[in-house]
Amino acid sequence: MARLRSRADSGLTLVELVFAVAVMVVLAGVAVPLTGDALDDARTGAGARYVAGQIVSNRMDAVNRSRAVALRFEASMPDYRVTRYVDGNGNGVYATEIARGIDRVDGPPRRIGDDFPNVRFALADGLPDVDGIRGTGTDGVRIGVAKILTMSPDGTATSGTLYLHGRRAQYAVRVLGATGRTRVLKYDAGRRAWISR
Repeated sequence: MARLRSRADSGLTLVELVFAVAVMVVLAGVAVPLTGDALDDARTGAGARYVAGQIVSNRMDAVNRSRAVALRFEASMPDYRVTRYVDGNGNGVYATEIARGIDRVDGPPRRIGDDFPNVRFALADGLPDVDGIRGTGTDGVRIGVAKILTMSPDGTATSGTLYLHGRRAQYAVRVLGATGRTRVLKYDAGRRAWISR
């Protein structure tokens, strides 16, 4: 004979329902910041790899053209504007020759934040640079006074470091001048050190 179920056996009690909702709220509260940090790290890392890729691409273009190709970083709001230039007279790319129209612009200016939201050229305040030196400032473009990163036809490049900062993530693109090679590094807050990526 079939037993009839009482109404109390057919569902959740109010206490059980409140407990289940509380557990879901706590889990969601923990997951959202973790997801936000992971998204920020992924976006900032992708921005750093993009910048490194642009440097490699421009280096190969300089070798193929037998002409220097350069990326000029100009301070603007809210972040640096990056414009590509090509050597017009065979002696490299220089700010004075850009101003005189000898070294010509080769494409529209871009900002890293246009492609990677919340990413900008900066070193977070208080972090050491890739050489381990603290107190060097927050400027993220460290490639000389003119802030022109030149890739030469012989495969060399301007030495320097470009720092990319997201909301919390910190990356760097290091350019080794003699070889023109690039390295992407990430600041690991747990280890308090820059690590290769």
